[in-house]
Amino acid sequence: MVAAIVLIRATPGDIGALARRIAGIDGVAEVYSVSGEYDLAAIVRVPEYERVAEVVTEEIARMSGVERTYTLTAFRVYSKQDLERAWDMFE
Repeated sequence: MVAAIVLIRATPGDIGALARRIAGIDGVAEVYSVSGEYDLAAIVRVPEYERVAEVVTEEIARMSGVERTYTLTAFRVYSKQDLERAWDMFE
């Protein structure tokens, strides 16, 4: 499984509607409204890197209301569950 974080700068307008449209894309797990230089952060989880490229360049970036995207590809995931399993090994 490949994970990517896509930061999205939206044009002025209904950011909530844009977030809902992005959330409806196959491969987009979650969309967050965020503060700072970007307006939204989409979490993409897909089986292969090629699908990340499709989701970002062919779907998200082409949507009306999307001004710019910046994609971060995840190398490794660290979660609370991973930490709990690691500590369980010592019990």
